[in-house]
Amino acid sequence: MQQAEPITGAEFLARSLAANGTTHVFFIDAVLRHTLIELGTLGVTRVLGHSEKAVAYMADGYARIAGRPGICFAQSVGAANLAAGLQDAYLGRSPVIAMTGRKQPHMQHRNAYQELPHHPLFAPVTKFSAFVQDAADLPRLMRQAWREAMTGTPRPAHLDLNGLQAEGIETTQVHEAPIADPAFRLGMPPYRPTPSDHEIDRAADRLRAAKRIVIVAGEGAAAAQAGPELLALGTALAAPIATSLGARGVIPTRHALAIGCAGNYAAPPTNQIVHEADLVLFVGCDTGDQVTHTWRIPATDTPCVQIDIDPAELGRSYSDTLGLMGDPKATLAKLLIALGKPARDGAFADRAAGIMRAWRDSRAAALASDATPIWPDRLCAEITRALPHDGILVADTGYSGIWSSTLIELNGEGQTYLRAAGSLGWAFPAALGAKCAAPDRKVICWSGDGAIYYHLTELETAKRRGIPVVLVINNNSGFGQGWPNIQRQQGNKPGDVAELARFGPTNFADVARVFGLRGIRVEDPSQIAPALRDALASDETVVVDVATDIDCRAPEPWLPT
Repeated sequence: MQQAEPITGAEFLARSLAANGTTHVFFIDAVLRHTLIELGTLGVTRVLGHSEKAVAYMADGYARIAGRPGICFAQSVGAANLAAGLQDAYLGRSPVIAMTGRKQPHMQHRNAYQELPHHPLFAPVTKFSAFVQDAADLPRLMRQAWREAMTGTPRPAHLDLNGLQAEGIETTQVHEAPIADPAFRLGMPPYRPTPSDHEIDRAADRLRAAKRIVIVAGEGAAAAQAGPELLALGTALAAPIATSLGARGVIPTRHALAIGCAGNYAAPPTNQIVHEADLVLFVGCDTGDQVTHTWRIPATDTPCVQIDIDPAELGRSYSDTLGLMGDPKATLAKLLIALGKPARDGAFADRAAGIMRAWRDSRAAALASDATPIWPDRLCAEITRALPHDGILVADTGYSGIWSSTLIELNGEGQTYLRAAGSLGWAFPAALGAKCAAPDRKVICWSGDGAIYYHLTELETAKRRGIPVVLVINNNSGFGQGWPNIQRQQGNKPGDVAELARFGPTNFADVARVFGLRGIRVEDPSQIAPALRDALASDETVVVDVATDIDCRAPEPWLPT
């Protein structure tokens, strides 16, 4: 590479990020201050948060919507917190690049103040983690971190920068020009490999031979934007289509072939239909315990065809698997050609559609309920009606994920559903990051009161940085998902069971006003629609605090007897 005029590491990092499309970075002071100042001169928005986990979640939400790495920074003492925040990005297949300061090598292994070894912290939650000794190493390692985060199964990468505040990188020199670099221009997905024609033909033969096929699409299918191909294949095979929680909305949820999310966060009919299949086609789906209800849906002896860009996933959980290593969208396209127009009996697909219709009919009364405290079912129905055609819905874990994924309908043509991969409190910071990535799209965040307490302080961030989202709080004054189990376990033993799972009551509309934001308290179901309408029309974050009934139960997943 041609020798360039030397610039500092801070200048190189800032100019490289700006030149390659990064619009926002998320950080906790004090680290990379020279870089942050330089980013400001280049028009990159710098979002200072209130905890390392929150800025990791913001970068995660940004990455999932932008289809490119979200960038987050923390100094040495915050490294452990930042690593903890990457768990959701790792499990959710999200490309985040985290940068930490690290005290200089001569200070290591000498009981330096607040210093811990960083590599063991980041090893479980990253695909790549490297120490950057000086600025001359930065271009090479930045490119590698970017490639690692984006290629194969997208997941976080980590750069550990020399110096408590990364001063060993920022002030030394780089002899390379920051340019629009191909390594930083990777889109999601960056490559679309496909299996050989022979492998495709084998899979097509197996699919033709099966009478009752169910397709289960996962996050990999959603990231590959494979919705049209899924519908085309489902139609060709007369195969109902289920999704993992993270792929909700990859196809229209009201489509005749759509049967909802499978697994232990499923609506009851979904698992029943998957269980009846004599072959399951997994597409970009990791076959973990959540989507399979602990490997019972489908049963472990069920024949499978599995498409995944990561060959290590093929047959991981189901031994009778014919694996196809490739990009889900491109592989499905080849499979469609190989299948042609097979003669199929539509009875199984018709039966599945009938089961779904009957289940929706059984929920209609709850979705229209005028009960107070408000039933979450009614809140779901109102969000379905309110979410714009290109809106983004961000849901927390636990009951937030179950309510929103089973009862909120999505058009599959512009709306996006993001969910926590397990970290309670993830949704609100992630929603802020998602909004940064898509400033022209409306964002609704569904959080429970138990989750919002984790990162309530990011209301101040939303106000200060002018990031407008609609924060809907399903406020039942407790941990609703575990409440009946705790009551049952308490039984007749002495003690107040409420101490184990109940909060408040807290009026979060009042809390929002303390932060200088608008808050709307909703205690009557008829108030939900106008509250959402007003909040969506606002140009700043609005908190819609909905007082719901903690004794309402979300749909329970079906299991075979």
